[in-house]
Amino acid sequence: MPLIDPRTRHPRPPFEAQPQEFPGVSAKMKPQPDYGEDSYKGSNRLSGLVALITGGDSGIGRAVAIAYAKEGADIALSYLDAEETDAKEVAASVEKTGRKCVLLPGDIREKSVCEKLVATTVEKLGGLDILVNNAAFQHPRENFLDITDEEWRRHFDTNVHAMFYLTKAAIPHLKPGAAIINSSSVNTRAPLPILIPYSMTKSAIANFTVSLAGSLVEKGIRVNAVMPGPIWTPFIATGMPEEEQAKFGSQSPTGRPGQPSELAGAYVYLADPDNSYTTGALLPVHGAMPQL
Repeated sequence: MPLIDPRTRHPRPPFEAQPQEFPGVSAKMKPQPDYGEDSYKGSNRLSGLVALITGGDSGIGRAVAIAYAKEGADIALSYLDAEETDAKEVAASVEKTGRKCVLLPGDIREKSVCEKLVATTVEKLGGLDILVNNAAFQHPRENFLDITDEEWRRHFDTNVHAMFYLTKAAIPHLKPGAAIINSSSVNTRAPLPILIPYSMTKSAIANFTVSLAGSLVEKGIRVNAVMPGPIWTPFIATGMPEEEQAKFGSQSPTGRPGQPSELAGAYVYLADPDNSYTTGALLPVHGAMPQL
Protein backbone atom coordinates (compact mmCIF):
# COMPACT_ATOMS: atom_id res chain seq x y z
CA MET A 1 0.00 0.00 0.00
CA PRO A 2 1.44 3.44 -0.92
CA LEU A 3 2.18 5.99 1.78
CA ILE A 4 -0.46 8.69 2.34
CA ASP A 5 0.33 12.23 3.52
CA PRO A 6 -2.05 12.89 6.47
CA ARG A 7 -2.01 16.63 5.78
CA THR A 8 -3.50 16.36 2.30
CA ARG A 9 -5.46 13.12 2.29
CA HIS A 10 -8.85 14.79 2.88
CA PRO A 11 -10.45 18.25 2.46
CA ARG A 12 -9.14 21.20 4.46
CA PRO A 13 -10.93 24.34 5.68
CA PRO A 14 -12.41 26.77 4.96
CA PHE A 15 -15.72 24.96 4.53
CA GLU A 16 -19.20 26.09 3.55
CA ALA A 17 -21.74 26.67 6.29
CA GLN A 18 -23.57 23.45 7.16
CA PRO A 19 -26.97 24.61 8.47
CA GLN A 20 -28.86 21.63 9.91
CA GLU A 21 -30.86 20.91 13.00
CA PHE A 22 -30.01 17.99 15.29
CA PRO A 23 -29.60 15.10 14.55
CA GLY A 24 -28.47 16.01 11.02
CA VAL A 25 -28.06 13.82 7.93
CA SER A 26 -25.04 12.95 5.82
CA ALA A 27 -26.59 13.85 2.46
CA LYS A 28 -26.56 17.58 3.31
CA MET A 29 -22.86 17.69 4.22
CA LYS A 30 -20.50 19.57 1.88
CA PRO A 31 -18.03 17.99 1.33
CA GLN A 32 -19.39 14.52 1.98
CA PRO A 33 -17.74 12.60 4.85
CA ASP A 34 -15.65 9.54 4.01
CA TYR A 35 -17.22 6.58 5.79
CA GLY A 36 -14.90 3.95 4.37
CA GLU A 37 -17.20 2.33 1.83
CA ASP A 38 -14.29 2.32 -0.60
CA SER A 39 -11.29 3.31 1.53
CA TYR A 40 -11.52 0.79 4.38
CA LYS A 41 -10.14 -2.69 3.65
CA GLY A 42 -11.15 -5.52 6.00
CA SER A 43 -9.26 -8.66 6.96
CA ASN A 44 -11.81 -10.76 8.89
CA ARG A 45 -10.61 -9.67 12.34
CA LEU A 46 -14.20 -9.76 13.68
CA SER A 47 -15.44 -12.78 11.76
CA GLY A 48 -18.67 -14.24 13.14
CA LEU A 49 -19.12 -11.61 15.88
CA VAL A 50 -22.19 -9.45 16.57
CA ALA A 51 -21.93 -5.71 17.25
CA LEU A 52 -24.54 -3.24 18.52
CA ILE A 53 -23.63 0.33 17.58
CA THR A 54 -25.54 3.38 18.81
CA GLY A 55 -25.57 6.46 16.62
CA GLY A 56 -24.66 4.16 13.75
CA ASP A 57 -26.53 5.98 11.00
CA SER A 58 -23.91 8.67 10.33
CA GLY A 59 -20.62 10.07 11.53
CA ILE A 60 -18.20 7.89 13.46
CA GLY A 61 -20.82 5.21 14.14
CA ARG A 62 -21.48 4.76 10.44
CA ALA A 63 -17.80 4.30 9.67
CA VAL A 64 -17.50 1.80 12.53
CA ALA A 65 -20.49 -0.19 11.24
CA ILE A 66 -19.03 -0.39 7.74
CA ALA A 67 -15.58 -1.34 9.02
CA TYR A 68 -16.97 -3.99 11.37
CA ALA A 69 -19.00 -5.51 8.55
CA LYS A 70 -15.91 -5.60 6.33
CA GLU A 71 -14.14 -7.36 9.20
CA GLY A 72 -16.86 -10.04 9.25
CA ALA A 73 -19.29 -8.89 11.96
CA ASP A 74 -23.08 -8.68 11.82
CA ILE A 75 -24.44 -5.29 12.84
CA ALA A 76 -27.33 -3.99 14.94
CA LEU A 77 -27.76 -0.28 14.22
CA SER A 78 -29.33 2.11 16.75
CA TYR A 79 -30.49 5.55 15.58
CA LEU A 80 -33.20 8.19 15.95
CA ASP A 81 -36.35 7.96 13.81
CA ALA A 82 -35.37 11.16 11.97
CA GLU A 83 -32.21 9.42 10.72
CA GLU A 84 -34.00 6.58 8.93
CA THR A 85 -32.69 7.55 5.48
CA ASP A 86 -29.07 7.47 6.62
CA ALA A 87 -29.62 4.24 8.53
CA LYS A 88 -30.96 2.48 5.44
CA GLU A 89 -27.88 3.57 3.49
CA VAL A 90 -25.65 2.06 6.17
CA ALA A 91 -27.66 -1.17 6.09
CA ALA A 92 -27.16 -1.37 2.34
CA SER A 93 -23.40 -0.90 2.76
CA VAL A 94 -23.26 -3.58 5.46
CA GLU A 95 -25.31 -6.07 3.46
CA LYS A 96 -23.12 -5.44 0.43
CA THR A 97 -20.29 -7.08 2.40
CA GLY A 98 -22.43 -10.18 2.94
CA ARG A 99 -23.15 -9.44 6.60
CA LYS A 100 -26.52 -8.91 8.32
CA CYS A 101 -27.76 -5.52 9.50
CA VAL A 102 -30.70 -5.04 11.87
CA LEU A 103 -32.15 -1.52 12.03
CA LEU A 104 -33.24 -0.39 15.51
CA PRO A 105 -34.81 3.08 15.63
CA GLY A 106 -35.55 4.67 18.99
CA ASP A 107 -34.48 7.34 21.49
CA ILE A 108 -31.89 5.87 23.85
CA ARG A 109 -32.70 8.45 26.51
CA GLU A 110 -35.42 5.99 27.51
CA LYS A 111 -34.26 3.03 29.60
CA SER A 112 -36.87 0.76 28.03
CA VAL A 113 -35.54 1.56 24.55
CA CYS A 114 -32.00 0.66 25.61
CA GLU A 115 -33.14 -2.64 27.04
CA LYS A 116 -35.11 -3.40 23.88
CA LEU A 117 -32.10 -2.63 21.68
CA VAL A 118 -30.04 -5.26 23.44
CA ALA A 119 -32.84 -7.82 23.56
CA THR A 120 -33.64 -7.40 19.85
CA THR A 121 -29.98 -7.65 18.88
CA VAL A 122 -29.66 -10.96 20.73
CA GLU A 123 -32.93 -12.22 19.28
CA LYS A 124 -32.28 -11.25 15.66
CA LEU A 125 -28.53 -11.90 15.44
CA GLY A 126 -28.08 -14.72 17.92
CA GLY A 127 -26.02 -12.96 20.57
CA LEU A 128 -23.93 -9.90 21.37
CA ASP A 129 -20.14 -9.66 21.37
CA ILE A 130 -19.36 -5.97 20.90
CA LEU A 131 -21.23 -2.96 22.31
CA VAL A 132 -20.25 0.43 20.87
CA ASN A 133 -21.70 3.29 22.95
CA ASN A 134 -21.30 6.06 20.40
CA ALA A 135 -24.51 8.12 20.16
CA ALA A 136 -24.26 11.65 21.56
CA PHE A 137 -25.91 15.05 21.79
CA GLN A 138 -24.10 18.41 21.55
CA HIS A 139 -25.37 21.99 21.59
CA PRO A 140 -23.01 24.99 21.77
CA ARG A 141 -23.68 28.04 23.92
CA GLU A 142 -21.49 31.14 23.94
CA ASN A 143 -22.92 32.19 27.31
CA PHE A 144 -23.16 29.70 30.17
CA LEU A 145 -26.35 31.37 31.40
CA ASP A 146 -28.04 30.55 28.08
CA ILE A 147 -27.81 26.79 28.68
CA THR A 148 -31.35 25.62 29.30
CA ASP A 149 -32.32 22.99 31.84
CA GLU A 150 -33.68 20.82 28.99
CA GLU A 151 -30.36 21.03 27.08
CA TRP A 152 -28.40 20.17 30.20
CA ARG A 153 -30.55 17.10 30.89
CA ARG A 154 -30.46 16.00 27.24
CA HIS A 155 -26.65 15.99 27.22
CA PHE A 156 -26.50 13.70 30.23
CA ASP A 157 -29.52 11.58 29.29
CA THR A 158 -28.11 10.84 25.81
CA ASN A 159 -24.37 10.75 26.45
CA VAL A 160 -24.15 9.24 29.95
CA HIS A 161 -27.39 7.73 31.23
CA ALA A 162 -28.08 5.80 28.02
CA MET A 163 -24.57 4.34 28.19
CA PHE A 164 -25.35 3.09 31.69
CA TYR A 165 -28.68 1.54 30.61
CA LEU A 166 -27.21 -0.12 27.53
CA THR A 167 -24.14 -1.46 29.27
CA LYS A 168 -26.17 -2.85 32.16
CA ALA A 169 -28.55 -4.56 29.74
CA ALA A 170 -25.70 -5.94 27.63
CA ILE A 171 -23.44 -7.43 30.30
CA PRO A 172 -25.57 -10.54 31.00
CA HIS A 173 -25.22 -11.46 27.30
CA LEU A 174 -21.47 -10.80 26.99
CA LYS A 175 -19.10 -13.77 27.17
CA PRO A 176 -15.42 -13.68 28.16
CA GLY A 177 -13.56 -11.94 25.37
CA ALA A 178 -16.42 -9.58 24.56
CA ALA A 179 -15.75 -5.85 24.20
CA ILE A 180 -17.45 -2.61 25.22
CA ILE A 181 -16.19 0.45 23.37
CA ASN A 182 -17.25 3.99 24.28
CA SER A 183 -16.86 7.23 22.35
CA SER A 184 -15.28 9.87 24.57
CA SER A 185 -13.54 13.00 23.20
CA VAL A 186 -10.40 15.11 23.32
CA ASN A 187 -12.70 17.63 24.99
CA THR A 188 -12.13 15.55 28.10
CA ARG A 189 -8.61 16.98 28.27
CA ALA A 190 -9.08 20.27 26.41
CA PRO A 191 -12.71 21.37 26.99
CA LEU A 192 -14.14 24.19 24.88
CA PRO A 193 -15.96 27.01 26.71
CA ILE A 194 -18.90 26.78 24.28
CA LEU A 195 -19.38 23.05 24.99
CA ILE A 196 -19.46 22.86 28.79
CA PRO A 197 -22.16 20.18 29.26
CA TYR A 198 -20.88 18.13 26.32
CA SER A 199 -17.32 18.20 27.62
CA MET A 200 -18.51 17.21 31.09
CA THR A 201 -20.31 14.16 29.70
CA LYS A 202 -17.26 13.09 27.72
CA SER A 203 -15.14 13.31 30.87
CA ALA A 204 -17.71 11.15 32.63
CA ILE A 205 -17.48 8.61 29.81
CA ALA A 206 -13.69 8.42 30.14
CA ASN A 207 -13.98 7.86 33.90
CA PHE A 208 -16.76 5.30 33.38
CA THR A 209 -14.59 3.43 30.88
CA VAL A 210 -11.57 3.05 33.12
CA SER A 211 -13.65 2.22 36.20
CA LEU A 212 -15.81 -0.32 34.39
CA ALA A 213 -12.76 -1.99 32.85
CA GLY A 214 -11.50 -2.76 36.35
CA SER A 215 -14.91 -3.99 37.40
CA LEU A 216 -15.50 -6.32 34.45
CA VAL A 217 -12.03 -7.79 34.08
CA GLU A 218 -13.07 -10.64 36.36
CA LYS A 219 -15.70 -11.55 33.75
CA GLY A 220 -13.18 -11.41 30.91
CA ILE A 221 -14.97 -8.43 29.32
CA ARG A 222 -12.78 -5.65 27.94
CA VAL A 223 -13.82 -1.98 28.19
CA ASN A 224 -12.07 0.80 26.26
CA ALA A 225 -12.80 4.21 24.74
CA VAL A 226 -11.76 6.20 21.69
CA MET A 227 -11.13 9.93 22.15
CA PRO A 228 -11.72 11.59 18.76
CA GLY A 229 -10.47 15.02 17.86
CA PRO A 230 -12.27 17.20 15.27
CA ILE A 231 -14.05 14.81 12.90
CA TRP A 232 -16.09 15.82 9.83
CA THR A 233 -19.62 14.51 10.54
CA PRO A 234 -23.23 15.77 10.59
CA PHE A 235 -22.65 16.24 14.32
CA ILE A 236 -20.57 19.31 13.38
CA ALA A 237 -23.36 20.74 11.25
CA THR A 238 -25.81 20.57 14.15
CA GLY A 239 -23.50 21.10 17.11
CA MET A 240 -21.24 24.04 16.16
CA PRO A 241 -21.92 27.70 15.22
CA GLU A 242 -21.61 28.43 11.50
CA GLU A 243 -18.48 30.55 11.97
CA GLU A 244 -16.84 27.59 13.71
CA GLN A 245 -17.94 25.21 10.96
CA ALA A 246 -16.04 27.23 8.35
CA LYS A 247 -12.69 26.75 10.10
CA PHE A 248 -13.43 23.37 11.63
CA GLY A 249 -10.31 21.23 12.00
CA SER A 250 -7.88 24.09 11.42
CA GLN A 251 -6.77 23.84 15.07
CA SER A 252 -5.27 20.42 14.33
CA PRO A 253 -1.56 20.44 13.39
CA THR A 254 -2.57 18.52 10.26
CA GLY A 255 -4.59 21.58 9.23
CA ARG A 256 -7.83 19.68 8.66
CA PRO A 257 -10.52 17.65 10.43
CA GLY A 258 -10.33 13.89 10.44
CA GLN A 259 -12.76 11.77 8.47
CA PRO A 260 -14.94 9.08 10.10
CA SER A 261 -13.10 6.39 8.14
CA GLU A 262 -9.83 7.44 9.79
CA LEU A 263 -11.22 6.46 13.21
CA ALA A 264 -12.66 3.12 12.15
CA GLY A 265 -9.38 1.30 12.65
CA ALA A 266 -9.22 2.40 16.29
CA TYR A 267 -12.63 0.87 16.99
CA VAL A 268 -11.64 -2.29 15.12
CA TYR A 269 -8.45 -2.58 17.16
CA LEU A 270 -10.37 -2.29 20.45
CA ALA A 271 -12.95 -4.88 19.31
CA ASP A 272 -10.44 -7.37 17.90
CA PRO A 273 -10.20 -10.44 20.20
CA ASP A 274 -6.47 -10.66 19.42
CA ASN A 275 -5.94 -7.48 21.44
CA SER A 276 -6.99 -9.21 24.64
CA TYR A 277 -4.61 -7.29 26.93
CA THR A 278 -6.04 -3.91 25.95
CA THR A 279 -8.65 -2.87 28.50
CA GLY A 280 -9.16 0.36 30.40
CA ALA A 281 -7.51 2.29 27.54
CA LEU A 282 -8.43 5.78 26.33
CA LEU A 283 -7.22 5.90 22.74
CA PRO A 284 -6.85 9.42 21.27
CA VAL A 285 -7.23 9.94 17.51
CA HIS A 286 -6.83 13.67 17.03
CA GLY A 287 -4.27 14.61 14.37
CA ALA A 288 -1.50 15.56 16.84
CA MET A 289 -3.57 18.08 18.77
CA PRO A 290 -1.78 19.00 22.04
CA GLN A 291 -3.41 17.45 25.11
CA LEU A 292 -3.36 18.63 28.72
